[in-house]
Amino acid sequence: MSTWATLRLVKTSLTGIKPTHLPHLGNYLGAIRPALSLVDRYRTLYFIADYHALTTVRDADALRSHIRDVAATWLACGLDPDRTLLYRQSDVPEVFELTWVLSCLLATGQLERGHAYKDAVARGESPNAGLFNYPILMAADILLYDTDVVPIGKDQKQHVELTRDVAERLNHLYGEGTLVVPEALITEAPLVPGTDGEKMSKSRGNSIPLFESPKKLRKVIMGIKTTSEALEDPKSVEGSTIYELYQLIAPERAPEMKRKLEAGGYGWGHAKQDLFDAIEGELGPKREAFRAIRADEDRLDALLHAGAGKAREIAGRTMKRVRHAVGID
Repeated sequence: MSTWATLRLVKTSLTGIKPTHLPHLGNYLGAIRPALSLVDRYRTLYFIADYHALTTVRDADALRSHIRDVAATWLACGLDPDRTLLYRQSDVPEVFELTWVLSCLLATGQLERGHAYKDAVARGESPNAGLFNYPILMAADILLYDTDVVPIGKDQKQHVELTRDVAERLNHLYGEGTLVVPEALITEAPLVPGTDGEKMSKSRGNSIPLFESPKKLRKVIMGIKTTSEALEDPKSVEGSTIYELYQLIAPERAPEMKRKLEAGGYGWGHAKQDLFDAIEGELGPKREAFRAIRADEDRLDALLHAGAGKAREIAGRTMKRVRHAVGID
């Protein structure tokens, strides 16, 4: 098995995780599980974007808790700190130095076209400067670590395009090779439905908890609305939240559920129980691991600091090149 120290010749992939809430099943199926699969193909870095969270989170204690929740969740779900880096964004101060350098090369018009900023303005809000400058910090997050690929969904291409643009601009002005120009790695992350059939989201109140007790998990699943056919009647899986979730959590067994529903004699209550059993089978061991990891905050913090130490080694080399290139060395 490869370790972080032996992966220097492999392309580097970087993933940011915003700590704004306790992760739910949608985060696991749509982001965590796909992201962790990259470890076998890339030299991977995962960072907790705590400074990005400040654009919306105003509760200091909640943010501290969310940071540790996110770290413990990813570790419980299989992130191996011997094979990858996990660290807090705020533990690598070089990212803010690079942010300033990049900001001097970007036009305000580029930032005004940022999706998050434009959407906030369209809603009649007065966005804070952090949201306006968000794309610059994101670009610095990527470029600081000589990142080759950034796994993203199709709706996030703008972030990588801006990052590539400013990296190419700096290289053109100050010397080719100063910064690695990353590529977007478009991933087909599944759309995970929530309890109401819409995209699962904490803000919508339709999320399924990741590490709640089996009793609470079962209650949430049993509360998912379904159609009201009689037990013996055939049932269509088209548009069924129960079936869509089952496909994601147990794809190899999904055709059998479809067959039984369409044949009749198998009700939505049976399907909900099968969905609960599949989720519990997948998450039960991870729940126990999460609780054990989360309970030892000193060890968790030490692990994050250790990851940051290794990340700063890369960041230091990048900033040495950048400072020399721009004339501040």
